[in-house]
Amino acid sequence: MEISPDTKIIWSWGFVNLNLTIIFTWAIMAMIVLTAWMATRKLVVHPPLSRWQNIFEAIVTIMRNHIREIIGPDISRYMPFVGTLYLFIAVSNLLIVIPEYRPPTGSLSTTAALALCVFFAVPIYSIAAQGVGGYLKHYIEPSPIMLPMHIMGDLTRTLTLAVRLFGSIMSESMIAGALLAIIPFFLPVVMKLFGLLIGQIQAYIFAVLASIYIASAASSDRGRKQEEIPMAYRGGGHVLGK
Repeated sequence: MEISPDTKIIWSWGFVNLNLTIIFTWAIMAMIVLTAWMATRKLVVHPPLSRWQNIFEAIVTIMRNHIREIIGPDISRYMPFVGTLYLFIAVSNLLIVIPEYRPPTGSLSTTAALALCVFFAVPIYSIAAQGVGGYLKHYIEPSPIMLPMHIMGDLTRTLTLAVRLFGSIMSESMIAGALLAIIPFFLPVVMKLFGLLIGQIQAYIFAVLASIYIASAASSDRGRKQEEIPMAYRGGGHVLGK
C-alpha cells in the first residue's frame, strides 16, 4: 500500500522525478483557476447571478464569516492568502472519492510547502502592518532572554502545521486501504465519507490557524491574541487534529 503519492513515479530524467504529488497538485491548481475564471468572467452586481458566481460568492461569504469570528472584522488583507490555502486543501481532500486519486495533502512535501507559506506570510503581513522594527521587537518581549523561545516557537508552529495535516490525511488513507483489503464492500464506503469529513475539517483548521498566526503577528497586542486561540487549535491538534 502506498503511504504517500510521492512514491509513485510517473516520469524520471536524471534527478528530476515527476510523481503523483506533482501531477495532482498542478491538476488541482488548474481546476481552481479555471473554475474561478468561469465564475468571474461575467460578474454582475444585480440579479440574476450566474450559477458559478452564486457558488463562489457563497464560498467566499462562508470563509469570510468564519475568519471574522476568529480574528475580528479586519480580514480583507488576509482573505486572498488564507482563502487560497483553504480552497487548495479542501479541494485536494474532497477529490478522494475519485478512484486512483491520491490527495497531495497526503504528502509531507506538500504540507511542508503549505506550512512554509504560512511561515513566510507571518513576517510579511506583520512588517506591512507594524514595520520591521515592530515585528522584530516582539522577539525580545517581555525580555531579551525570550529570543530563543520565540524563534523556537515559530519553527515549532511551522512543523506542527505540516505534520498535523500530513498525519491526518495519511492515516485516513491507510485505514481506508486496510479496510478495503479486509472488507471490500460497505465499510470502505463509510470510511471514504469519513475521510471527506476529516479532510474538510483539516482544511478549516489549517486556514484558521494560518489566520490566527498572521493576525496575531500583525497585531501590536500579540499576547492577547495568542491567549484567545482556542485550546482545540493548539499543540498537536489532539482535539480536532485527528
